[in-house]
Amino acid sequence: MSETGPAADVVPGLEQLLLDPTRLTIVSLVSATTWCEFAFVRDHAGLSDSALSKQITTLGGANLIEIRKGHVGKRRCTWVRATADGRERLRAHVTALQQIADRAGQVAANRPDDAADTGVDPGADTQRPRTG
Repeated sequence: MSETGPAADVVPGLEQLLLDPTRLTIVSLVSATTWCEFAFVRDHAGLSDSALSKQITTLGGANLIEIRKGHVGKRRCTWVRATADGRERLRAHVTALQQIADRAGQVAANRPDDAADTGVDPGADTQRPRTG
């Protein structure tokens, strides 16, 4: 189930949790693979162990990812993967972001050139100090 908020109301499919670049990186990474070792995700996301642990706990609680703990020999390991729901919600989120970008491009392409209408150059320095 998607989290809601002002942005989610405007564009269906937008995931509030995935608006954070760190969480988007993690879910994108684990969606592109099967099970990932914690260290792989940590290294590719550029996070500390504690930061990644906090993020995967949040993402797991939202059913975007699944976390599995176990051992390889005597070494404790944590594996992470996207849930089926998480993959679908990521796809919908990316589609929603693309819709926002497409709409902005269409609006900008169809607007009148305000600078030409007013004679104002928006790149000009309008804050020149007065002399005299």
